[in-house]
Amino acid sequence: MLETERLTLRAWAETDAESLYSYAKDPDIGPIAGWPAHRSKEESLNTIRHVLNGKECYAICERGSNNPIGSIELKLNGHTDMTDRDDECELGYWLGKPFWGRGYMPEAAKEVIRHGFVDLGMSAIWCGYYDGNLKSKRVQEKVGFVYHHTCDEVPVPRMHEVRVGHVNVLTKSRWQNLAAC
Repeated sequence: MLETERLTLRAWAETDAESLYSYAKDPDIGPIAGWPAHRSKEESLNTIRHVLNGKECYAICERGSNNPIGSIELKLNGHTDMTDRDDECELGYWLGKPFWGRGYMPEAAKEVIRHGFVDLGMSAIWCGYYDGNLKSKRVQEKVGFVYHHTCDEVPVPRMHEVRVGHVNVLTKSRWQNLAAC
């Protein structure tokens, strides 16, 4: 479990299926991130069991509440196509629409990034967004990621599409320099 001033980041549990479904069914959440809106609580339960079960995957909860409002994960080697190094990982995240604009995602991302560099010994963290996902791009800019490259034809199998993807990176040395300021 990780904590910030306003948030608790904890492992997902099967009992979170109802909360997950309440946000993941919104067509403004998943499709822009590359996954279809959930159609049932059972689909959300299956997602908890088979997708949100990574070693470094966290349900985002407001402090004082145990109800997930989003998810954030460091995808380690073998679970990301952005790197094949053991000392690098990928950051992925989403947040329920009622909580947009409160600064929660940058707050959660900063803590997970700190955890990645300090506790897990990462040397770089990668993060990407699809063309048009300006909210995700802005989160990445706020926490220190810098542009690395663009891929013009990224398969998005769960959406049966091909998109333009932008990839950013944050190195440990850049993160340390930003933290020192």
